[in-house]
Formats: sequence, C-alpha cells, structure tokens
Amino acid sequence: MLISLLRRYLAPYRGALTGVVVLQFVATVASLYLPSLNADIIDNGVTTGDTGYILSTGSIMLAVSAVQIACSIGGVYFGARAAMAAGRDIRGALLDRVGTFSAREVGTFGAPSLITRNTNDVQQVQMVVLMGCTILVMAPIMCVGGIVMALREDFGLSWLLGIAVPALALSMGFVVVRMVPAFKVMQKRIDTVNRVLREQITGIRVVRAFVREPYEVDRFDDANTALTATALQVGRLMALMFPVVMLISNVTSVAVIWFGGHAVDEGRMEIGSLTALLSYIMQILMSVIMASFIAMMIPRASVCAERITEVLDTNSSVVPSAKPVVFASAPSTVEFDKAGFAYPAADHPVLCDVTFRATAGTTTAVIGSTGSGKTTLINLIPRLIDTTDGVVRVGGTDVREVDPEALRAEIGLIPQRPFLFSGTIASNLRYGKEDATEAEMWDALEVAQAADFVREMPEGLETPVAQGGTTVSGGQRQRLAIARAIIRRPSIYVFDDAFSALDLTTDANLRAALRPITRDACVIVVAQRVSTIRDADSIVVLDDGRMVGLGTHDELLETCPTYAEIVDSQRTAAGVA
Repeated sequence: MLISLLRRYLAPYRGALTGVVVLQFVATVASLYLPSLNADIIDNGVTTGDTGYILSTGSIMLAVSAVQIACSIGGVYFGARAAMAAGRDIRGALLDRVGTFSAREVGTFGAPSLITRNTNDVQQVQMVVLMGCTILVMAPIMCVGGIVMALREDFGLSWLLGIAVPALALSMGFVVVRMVPAFKVMQKRIDTVNRVLREQITGIRVVRAFVREPYEVDRFDDANTALTATALQVGRLMALMFPVVMLISNVTSVAVIWFGGHAVDEGRMEIGSLTALLSYIMQILMSVIMASFIAMMIPRASVCAERITEVLDTNSSVVPSAKPVVFASAPSTVEFDKAGFAYPAADHPVLCDVTFRATAGTTTAVIGSTGSGKTTLINLIPRLIDTTDGVVRVGGTDVREVDPEALRAEIGLIPQRPFLFSGTIASNLRYGKEDATEAEMWDALEVAQAADFVREMPEGLETPVAQGGTTVSGGQRQRLAIARAIIRRPSIYVFDDAFSALDLTTDANLRAALRPITRDACVIVVAQRVSTIRDADSIVVLDDGRMVGLGTHDELLETCPTYAEIVDSQRTAAGVA
C-alpha cells in the first residue's frame, strides 16, 4: 500500500526526486573520499614530515567537504519540498474523496477516524518520504561504497564486515517485524482517543448538566491508558534496537583496532590505512543504522498508508449518472415510489415501502416517533443517501439520473441540527447564494425572523460566528440556517425539524412569513410538534420505518391510530404543563 500510494503522489515530483538522488550521491561519494585523503596525509605527510603535502591535501579535503555540505543541503531541500508537496496532495485527495461520501460512508469510517487519517496518518507517510529522500538514498550508497573502499584499503580484514553487517541487519529485522502489529493497534487507539475527546468537547454541556465528569474522565483515561500501553510496547522495541546497534558497532571497532594493530606492527598495513579502514567500517555500520532508523518508521507508515488508501479507494454509494439528466425547468414535485433504505448487514430496513407525492404550492408534513426514519427519508431527496429499494423522483425524474450538484441546487435543506461555519453571519448566508447582495441577506433574515437580533449585534452582518455557531443561541442558529436556505429561493424546501428550537410565537410568525415566498414551491416539513404541521395539505405518518398514514390532520385523527396517539400525547403534555 505504501509503495503504490507514494508512486501515485510522488510522480509529479520526479524532477525534485532526481535532484535528491544526484545530490545525495555526490555528497556520499565525497564523504567516502575524505577518509582516503586523511590516510594519505598520515602516511605521506605526517610520518615523513612533509608540511607542503599536508597543506595541499588538506586543501583538497576542505574543497571536498564544501561540496559534501552543499550537496547535502540541496538534497534535504529538494527532498523536503517533494515530501511536503506529496503530503499536501494526499490531504487534498482525502478531503475531495470524503466530500463525495454519502452519510453511509461517513458513518462507516466515523468522523474521528477520518480526521486521524487526514492528519496523523498523512504526517507519518510524509515523514517517511522526507527521511527516505535524505537518509534512505544515502544509506545504500554509503554501505556499498564503504565496502568497496574498505576492501581497497585492506582486503585481509574484510571478514569483519562479513560478520558485522549481517549481524546488524538481522537484529534490526528481528525488531522491525515485531513493530508492525503494534503500530496497527496504535493507530486504532489514536482513533479511539480522538473519538472520546471529540465527544467530550462537543457534548461538554450535556456532561456538565448530568454531572458525568467523573465518568467521562474515566472513559478518556481508559482510552489514553490503552494508547499509552501500546506506545510503551513500541518504545521498548525501539529502546532495544539502539543498544544492539551500539554493541555491534563498538565490538566491530575494537576488532578492527585489535587485528589492524597487529597488521601495522607486522608491517603489513600503514597507520593511515588502518585509520581509513576504521572510518569506512564505521560509515558502513552507520549506513545500516540509518537504514534501520527508516525501517522503524516504515511499518507505521505502511499501516497509515493502508488506512489512507482505504478511504481513497472507497467509492460513494451516491454515484453520479454517466449521462445526467438536466431539468428542463425548476422542479417542483417530489415523489416517493415504494422507497426504502437499509444499511448493509442491518437486521431490518430503516425505511420500507414509502409512497407519497408532494406537489408545487402544497406543504407536505412528515411526523413520527423518534427513530421512525424521518431524517433518513429527508436525506433521500437531495441524495445524501440513495434508496436501496424503490425510487425517489424530483420533477418527475429519478434523482439517481440527475447530477447531484444540479439536484441540490434546486433544494433548500434546513437540517435537523443546524450548523454554522466559522466566519461571519454574511459568509454563512452566502453559503446559500455566493453572490447574495446585502439587501437579499436582510430580506432572508426578515423572513426567518432573524433580522431583529442581527441588527442588535454591534457588527450586524459582519458579526463573527464561531465554528458550529456556538456564539449564538440554539434558536438563533436555527433561524440563521433557515435564512441561509431560503436566500437562494429554491423550488423545493425541506425543513427537517427546523422549528424545534423556536417558541410558538416565533414559529407561527416564521411560517406566516414563509407562505408568500413558498407559494409556488414544494414544501416538505419534518416536525415533532403537531401544532407546526396541523395546517399542512397532507401529512405522512411514519412508524418504525413504514408509512402508516397519509392525509390531512382531520382525516388522520379518524383513520390513523398512530397519529391520534401522537396528538393525544401532546395534548396531555400541554395540559400537564
């Protein structure tokens, strides 16, 4: 997975990667040449007392060192640019892919996991690319070059390399193989920590209201402890690696000095050659150490790449038509024809055999108990999810045959949980219509019964709004979401329990203000309160995903026991109140 991911996203940066390889090659060759020059200074300059030779060869060493430094800096620069650019592209691709997901795919992965994959997982892959461009390119060149240069200095001690290099490589492989499963567990536990933390931050008021702080602290502590345990397991493996590396390196250095010293004493080797040989062996071992350092990162990056690829390779269940149909005119009818929806492997469908028709100039209401499938039904209209049975038609056309963007452009949706983006009131309203004028925004706010409180704000339309709209009350947030939807004057209005946070007076005023602008549009309202929908032209009653009633308020009181029960329960509650 890691190789295929990098091949895909590093392809545009072949030029930078080629520059990295060339520069790192030159820098490594220069590094390998320095011990040989140092040996020449010792053997031909120091031992003979030739100061001129020392100065001339030293000057060459300085020039080679300058080349090495310049090439190393250049290699790191181009490597960093390629790595950061690839990380940017992967994050962009993830965001684009998630943007196409329906509610089904988002629910399958979960928001915390998607956030982790787009941040921590991409960062791990990015770091492997960066380290690979700098260390991994240099390590094999230094290892092979070091072996060649070491044999050139003294072939008799080459058996030390035959023992040290395989021993170091095997010990590194032994540790790395055991790190892969631990890294897989670690990424999942990071997801869990993110999920718990996100829930606690989002639901902080609920936690405090029910005095559940101790429980939430324990829940986070459990997730955090599990992550810590896995991180400690990985840390122990890493801690084991470096003592082994240092042991093998130091034992090899002692062996080189011991056997090389005897060779110098017997006249079979020069002191300079022994010094160069010791330097080359250390360079060889250092290259293996550097490669093992990358090897420690690759398992985790491989796990992260697998998780990233899983998202990138997941196609949305809402697939645009190959030959999308274009609406001849603004669609103003919505029709459900035996529509149903079920999640994969679910025991029973969320919706089943729903059939009704909403036309222009009418208001169709949907009511039912919690969990009856009201929001799922609403989500089928703009294709936030697709039916698994039956058909949903807008303007007489199957929504699956219409381009999703063209379909949604005709629908004004106010979701059950209104969400405002960080910015200003004006920027949030322009989500509904990008080129909306100030007059259009105030007109939409007047209809949504939001103009008064916006005028009272010091900066009016330019009043800052925090993410999620936490700087305004629930009722204000709901009215701003309504204004955002109606500013585009769509042909179909969908209100998913969009009046629940409004008092009865504001509710009535808003619905009265909506009538003139929705006179020729199709209006679908999901509501919990009977008072909100009793004047609707038709009411759809859902119970456990099935349509158990269709008619006006008076008709349903006579023919639908479920509806009559809902009405009676709300009357009783009002009487008690």
